[in-house]
Amino acid sequence: SLTYIPAMSALFLSKNVTHQRTLSDRLMAYLEQRHQRLLTRALRWPKMVLAIAFALFGGALVLLTHLGGEFIPELEEGDFAVDTRVLTGSNLQTTVQATQQTAGILLRHFPEVEKIVTKIGSGEIPTDPMPIEAADMMVILKDKKEWTSARSFDELAEKMAERLQAVPGVTTGFQFPVQMRFNELMTGARQDVVCKIFGEDLDTLAFYAQRLGELIQRVQGARDLYVERVKGMPQIVVRYRREALARFGLQVDEVNRIVNTAFAGGVAGLVFEGERRFDLVVRLAESERRRVEDVQNLLIPTPWGTQVPLSQIAEVQIEDGPNQIQREDAKRRIVVGFNVRGRDVESIVEELHAAVMGQLRLPPGYYITYGGAFENLREAEQRLAIAVPVALLLIFILLYFAFGSMSQGLLIFTAIPLSAIGGVAALALRGMPFSISAGVGFIALFGVSVLNGIVLIAEFNRLRKSGLDDFHDLVRQGTRTRLRPVLMTAAVASLGFLPMAISTGAGAEVQRPLATVVIGGLISAGLLTLVVLPVLYVLWSRWLSRGGRSPVAAAAGISLVLVGLSGNALAQPTLTADQAVERVLSTHPALQAAHVGVAQAERLLGTARELPPLNAELELGQINARFFDSRFFINQSFYLPAVYRSRRALLEQQRLQSTSEARQVEREWIRQTRTAYYTLLVLEEKRRLWREWDSLYQAAIQRAEQRLRSGETNALEKNALETQRWLIAQQHQRVEVEWRTTHRHFEQLVGGSAMPAPTALLYPLMGMDDTLAMAEPHPLWAAQQQRVAAAKAERLVAQSQLLPSLSVGYTNLSITGWQQDRAGQETYYSPAHRFSTVTLGVQIPLFTNAQRSRLAAADLQITREQHRLEAVARSVQTEYWNALQRFRLLDEQVQQCREWLEPQGRLLNSTANRQLQAGEINYIEWLLLVRQAFEIRLSCLDLILLRNEAAFDVEYWR
Repeated sequence: SLTYIPAMSALFLSKNVTHQRTLSDRLMAYLEQRHQRLLTRALRWPKMVLAIAFALFGGALVLLTHLGGEFIPELEEGDFAVDTRVLTGSNLQTTVQATQQTAGILLRHFPEVEKIVTKIGSGEIPTDPMPIEAADMMVILKDKKEWTSARSFDELAEKMAERLQAVPGVTTGFQFPVQMRFNELMTGARQDVVCKIFGEDLDTLAFYAQRLGELIQRVQGARDLYVERVKGMPQIVVRYRREALARFGLQVDEVNRIVNTAFAGGVAGLVFEGERRFDLVVRLAESERRRVEDVQNLLIPTPWGTQVPLSQIAEVQIEDGPNQIQREDAKRRIVVGFNVRGRDVESIVEELHAAVMGQLRLPPGYYITYGGAFENLREAEQRLAIAVPVALLLIFILLYFAFGSMSQGLLIFTAIPLSAIGGVAALALRGMPFSISAGVGFIALFGVSVLNGIVLIAEFNRLRKSGLDDFHDLVRQGTRTRLRPVLMTAAVASLGFLPMAISTGAGAEVQRPLATVVIGGLISAGLLTLVVLPVLYVLWSRWLSRGGRSPVAAAAGISLVLVGLSGNALAQPTLTADQAVERVLSTHPALQAAHVGVAQAERLLGTARELPPLNAELELGQINARFFDSRFFINQSFYLPAVYRSRRALLEQQRLQSTSEARQVEREWIRQTRTAYYTLLVLEEKRRLWREWDSLYQAAIQRAEQRLRSGETNALEKNALETQRWLIAQQHQRVEVEWRTTHRHFEQLVGGSAMPAPTALLYPLMGMDDTLAMAEPHPLWAAQQQRVAAAKAERLVAQSQLLPSLSVGYTNLSITGWQQDRAGQETYYSPAHRFSTVTLGVQIPLFTNAQRSRLAAADLQITREQHRLEAVARSVQTEYWNALQRFRLLDEQVQQCREWLEPQGRLLNSTANRQLQAGEINYIEWLLLVRQAFEIRLSCLDLILLRNEAAFDVEYWR
């Protein structure tokens, strides 16, 4: 064939029309001969053909999961946009020098560069706000045919970035201009993938952003890492010493005014020029305000006429302050971005997410979101989850109206999975990930691929109406007649998309995946449809001729599957186990209440230095004259410093206790979330088993009805089967109720409608030790330790009540009247003459019996909490050991079930089917054997459920 067909094809180039027609007929005869031989073998072993088709489709699905994904393929725009940044706080001159040096390196070492244009900061109309230390360097490149340093844009960007590493303090990121602007409009950052860390504290955000950047650097394919700088802006900080200000008689606002005037300028008067007037601003000369020493040596005038340097009344130093504070959804956030080269976006983000979940533990209230091209991919996949089922449903409806038969519509519908095999294989062969353009290609492919099935089924129906009864002859003659139209349908569409598949011009990156999917899918659909569809038609026709269910009834059952597929368009969003846990930790009210309790305990730390109320008194009355005398008194009490220290220690222990209790609440809700998640997965598998078992009994009841009508048996067999099916329906209903209840509980946990994503039923548990490591104690243990410490702190507070306290008072009074001195002269004292006194007092507790009783009670409370701590420690160790032993036992049983019981069940099932076909057992005996296999699978699922619960208990107590 490999030598015959090219030779025949070469003769088509001849201009002789007669020769072309002859050669065309000979070529089609050759293809018909080969196809008839293949079809004859396929009709001889139909089950093998269907098994191969199912295997190919299953392999395509597995291959699709390993293709990766991206939003749209990266378009080669012809030029580079280099995001260039220097150190935070750099001035304009530094940025200009750095960009000029960077541009010079590129122009000297890369002949592909035609010119470079750099934009620094923001323009007069700040549509693109940028700081002074950021610049956009537009690298205009020559035509790709003139390149000598590299063959592709990725290779050229890698070499340029390597060269620019020689410039100190400069970071660069290579992208295409439109792509960079597109990313910036979508997420506020210019990189392909943007990781946003949300939280409250800037230092914590900066720390975890640096940790996340270290993880990203270890991911293959991640380039041009960018970590947003929220700190690093150098600032001159002036901290006044209040005692020094009081010693020199200075006020803070006056010193601030002098400092501001010296370095920023202050208004000293007005200058008039005609009718216009201007403020006269004075400040120090440029040479006197360049260094921090100039601020320290600034002279401040005092009220006594002297001048003191600012360094004597304040601490002046340079510190790194906040550079910027970004918020999104009323929450502080920091951005960590990177570009993608050599890999698809989906696989990189999945690898990074797995690394983050395993190596980066964020504090409560902090979480990470992934945006940029990955976010667009997820949103587009959700739209495709609606568009693809709707398109499939519309195709099926049109097929039904065209043939008036649901069963024949389903036969033609098999061309869709057969075409998907070639589409996925073509993407894999060309090394293309799944993208939105490829998804659109699949939708177009599904519509075109059913044309071959329409052509064949229509011909089969025509031959059947003409009186041809032998199914083998019918499909042979039908495929021989319609071989040319089938090949022409696939060839026309494939050749039409071929220029798009091999195009290398502008925008070809988006066209190639679409055309690749259509061409590969039409090739597989054209080849497999000519073999698989005739085999299915023969099997379907034989089944109907043997007394099977009517076409409408058979198709109605299968159409439920299609309706279920189309229902996925309105299906609930799926969550992985880690995503469900993250959502519960960030949104559940119980966890929010625990975090509020921690914040409340932190606020109470400010009450440690609380003073007694100020005592103020005013007296009016007559002392020794007819005038009213006045007296006012002010008194303030103070505790000794030991009292405040003991209060502070008590509040600090209470804060730590609240933190441990919040961690305990988090563990509890994590266990509940994972339990509900994996319980739903196991219950879903149980639902599938019960539906399968119900369908088997339904078929058995139909068989019993046929035997009853033929007189082979009595009504007892049919009644017994109906009773068993009723019992199965009750069990199925209980599983359905349990599934709905668990699903409702799961939705309440995650705070919205959601479903678990399909994953392995066994929860992976790592790091099982026989002894409980106390490097990070269990929250229950830690909370009880804090209670012991709090009891000790309460005793210190009670003991501090035995210490004396101090008081300071001030009295001012008037005594109206006449007073005679020794010389006999009298002096009149009016109410304006005032007398002042200052009092210092000490309050000493003399009667301490009650307080000592409180101390004794506090000692007993400490002993009580210590005993509780020992009990909690033993309980945690015991619960962990019990959970670990239970998990190991159940895990071993599950392994035995999977390695021995389930193979035995499959062997039992296959043996029963073989014996039933051979006539060695009857239908009732077959049902009993199949039921044993079913109960084995059901018991294995119960063991998996118990094993997962034990795994969650181990993690909870660990």
